[in-house]
Amino acid sequence: SPQKERYEMQLKGAGPTPFCRGADGRAVLRSSIREFLASEAMHELGIRTTRALSLVVSEKGGDTSNRPWYSDRNKRGPLPTLDDPRLASYSLEQRKQIISQLSVQQKNDPDVMISEPCAITTRVSPSFVRIGHFDLFARRAMAGLADDDDVPYDTTTDAWKELEELMWHAAFRDYKESAYDPFVEKKDAKGASLAILKGAMVNISNLVADWVRVGFAQGNFNADNCLVAGRTMDYGPFGFMDEYHPLFAKWTGSGEHFGFLNQPSAGYANFVVLAESLLPLIVADAGEDWMKEEQRVKKEILTEAQEVFQEEIDRVFRSKLGFDQHEESGSDLWSELEPMMRESRTDWILFWRRLTMVMKEYPSLDSTAYGDMLDLLMGNDEVVKGSSPFYEPLSENYRSKFLDWITKWRKALKEAESSSDDPMSTSSDDTTVPSNWRTLPSNATPYERMKISNPKYVLREWMLVEAYGRASKGDENMVFELLDLVSDPYGERDGGDDDDNYEEKYFKRAPDEALTAGGTAFMS
Repeated sequence: SPQKERYEMQLKGAGPTPFCRGADGRAVLRSSIREFLASEAMHELGIRTTRALSLVVSEKGGDTSNRPWYSDRNKRGPLPTLDDPRLASYSLEQRKQIISQLSVQQKNDPDVMISEPCAITTRVSPSFVRIGHFDLFARRAMAGLADDDDVPYDTTTDAWKELEELMWHAAFRDYKESAYDPFVEKKDAKGASLAILKGAMVNISNLVADWVRVGFAQGNFNADNCLVAGRTMDYGPFGFMDEYHPLFAKWTGSGEHFGFLNQPSAGYANFVVLAESLLPLIVADAGEDWMKEEQRVKKEILTEAQEVFQEEIDRVFRSKLGFDQHEESGSDLWSELEPMMRESRTDWILFWRRLTMVMKEYPSLDSTAYGDMLDLLMGNDEVVKGSSPFYEPLSENYRSKFLDWITKWRKALKEAESSSDDPMSTSSDDTTVPSNWRTLPSNATPYERMKISNPKYVLREWMLVEAYGRASKGDENMVFELLDLVSDPYGERDGGDDDDNYEEKYFKRAPDEALTAGGTAFMS
């Protein structure tokens, strides 16, 4: 690159390898378009990711692969209603929770076999070292325990040398300035390992917090799908969330542990695997007290990591609500808002962006037009179809709840401004919005914070389905249109500046059928 950075390339779908587990090693056009567009969208959202350098598809009459997929008949079944006799023994609140849980748990397996064109995606990244790699090499190295009780491991084995070499490779490729350059000449494996853990702690916690910020669920975020550098990878069972649910995931095998709001916990679990894998290198020279040292170092690292992961997710919600990242009020307001969003069938992207519109239209925190603010938040489906963030009309009860919450939110912002040593401006000038929410100055406006924290456009699955469906018939126009759309996910794209009125096309709720259809609402 112009910055003299090193990049590795991987070909996804190029054929059998020693690691394809007996499958054909090919990728199909559908999954390749999804990865190509999603990795570029993630980059433009300001989130660390592998990139897609190219996408090559078999010509008409060329190679195809058979894959299980979903017929038009394969849909999520109807959910029980609140007055369903099977739920009669439960309280109203329990019935709501059961129905909400079923809405994300009802997922079907594919029911047809289809033939699809083959494709090859070229992935690019400075490194593809996964935490799972460290887990494997550490298990091999730790199998060779030393005969001497005063020495923890046998550091003369090939397995040990391979673990150490992997650590130096990751240090060089992913954390050169902090973990490689200061330690390599001294062959200080302990120092390099600790530096890798410091960097990974920050990067992985940032990554999963950013996924929540933009409504993304990776779907299968285990150690094998987690890069040591903290980049998004493996765009397989991913999905951007339409209707909010804390356990949302597209993949039929995600379970609760990989659900949307559980991703920070999954990221922390992956970090624990990395820490345990590097501990042998850290305590190898600790002498007879190596066990105590191992316990001390592990406790110290993991305690810090727990705090960092929690703080990152708290910072995200503060910024999404317009607060400075370090203002405690934002976290309390999210705790109150979350059940309201879950119970009122709220679209994640539309809600946050329309809340941002409220701040833009009512920049003065002295304004008390809370009813008008609620009307703006709610949108109007009769004027613009799909513009409301609510998949069902709000009841009077929930209108009242959201009105109360908006009032608290605005008063909290005003209180935060009045108590700040560096008071916030109330300008809503679009031209001053920076490019990354983490680098905003402390006196940034609430609107500035919200606009760069709450994207207007993400790759909803119904968009991708239409794009790869057309592409399979030779029409690639929508693929290029979506690539253009995601190049500016925080912009308005409302018909000016040759934007082809993306707002009308794509700034709307998912169609009702997209919330139930196999291959769109869920997938294997």
